[in-house]
Amino acid sequence: MPARIDPRQRRRHVVEAAFRLVVAEGIDGLSLRKVAAEAGLNIGSVRHFFDGHEDLLAAAAEEAGDRMGRRLAHHPVDGLRGLAGAEALDALQALVEEVLPVDAERRDESIVVLELILAARTRPVFRPISERMSADLHRVVADALAALGADDPDAKAYQVTAVIGGLTIDTVTPHGSLTAERLRATLRAHLAMLLGVPPAPYEKN
Repeated sequence: MPARIDPRQRRRHVVEAAFRLVVAEGIDGLSLRKVAAEAGLNIGSVRHFFDGHEDLLAAAAEEAGDRMGRRLAHHPVDGLRGLAGAEALDALQALVEEVLPVDAERRDESIVVLELILAARTRPVFRPISERMSADLHRVVADALAALGADDPDAKAYQVTAVIGGLTIDTVTPHGSLTAERLRATLRAHLAMLLGVPPAPYEKN
């Protein structure tokens, strides 16, 4: 009797294959045929879950967002309350770095999300997910800033998310070719300015 296939596990396997292809080739390299080959499946198995490359990119971006979200959950707002000075700066930097390309895993996630954001400029189908990701990130940062007692946390959250976007582009593309160390130093200077504390060196645990 053939083994029963778990549809959720199979779909996840396909999404992970799409994720890897977006990292390697960008949206232009994403197709049902390539994803099927990457996943070691026939194209019919991929079509069972996805209609085309747009669905695959959206699913890959959702996967990246979910991974980021799981890490952000390790930085609850209640754990930020009462922090000040260097402790507040360290905590905010640790939170923000969860969505920045400071290592291989987060770099891949950032690439996938960036591909979707860029595609949303000309393809309306991607705009809702792009806008939702932006709103979710803004809310997380604004809540963190409010917990740390920052003035006008909503306005400052827009500044932080703008810095996140710029640092991401300058790290995962030749535009800036930032190293992780330079990214962290640049981020720390911006966050210290927003919190009004000296940008002391950051020792990541």
